[in-house]
Amino acid sequence: MTKPIGHFTSDTINDGSLLDSLQEEYGSTFELITRREKLYLIQALAIQLCDQSPGQCREEIYVVGHQINSSLPLSDREGLLEALINQVRLGNSLPAEEIKSQKIPKNSRGLIFGGS
Repeated sequence: MTKPIGHFTSDTINDGSLLDSLQEEYGSTFELITRREKLYLIQALAIQLCDQSPGQCREEIYVVGHQINSSLPLSDREGLLEALINQVRLGNSLPAEEIKSQKIPKNSRGLIFGGS
């Protein structure tokens, strides 16, 4: 069972905020939004948050993204999405200024390991 949006945000019921109106329109767990629409919102939020984050992505991260999308089954990609969201929210990330000083090891299949 999913939790209401207010569990994850600073929304207060009936405060007239955007979050309040979204819940009124689409339900407290966004149950009136399709899976595709939810994925679109995740993408839109992620792009905007990425653009606001300091630093740049290492070239190998683009390769990792391709490897993930082309190799992992749907359930693992969804699980990875959930894990990454939790890590972003809880601050479990390598600081941008440390990227240049670290070598990220690769396994025998060329997949990149590192970070937390």
